Amino acid sequence: MSIETKPSSDGKSVVINVKGRFDFSQVNDFRKAYESNPVNALFTVDLRQTEHIDSSALGMLLNMRNFLGGDAAKIEIVNSAPGIRKIFEISRFDKKFTIR
Repeated sequence: MSIETKPSSDGKSVVINVKGRFDFSQVNDFRKAYESNPVNALFTVDLRQTEHIDSSALGMLLNMRNFLGGDAAKIEIVNSAPGIRKIFEISRFDKKFTIR
């Protein structure tokens, strides 16, 4: 389980890779991943290596969105497995985030 952050050299984009389980055990690392970067950057949360998410992960994504400016935040969620994508659809996260 880990969170890996890759900011671009120009500071305009940040990729946050979530590996393993995305749950409450990741809260501090996930918060640091976005709080330590410019709030006006495009944030991409890459779930390619994420096996599981729970309700605390959904809350962490909402907290990230609020911290980065709410409706003005530029966040996309990419590469989620079909089961995780279904959780996003049921939770209506497709209305608050760009999900690819």
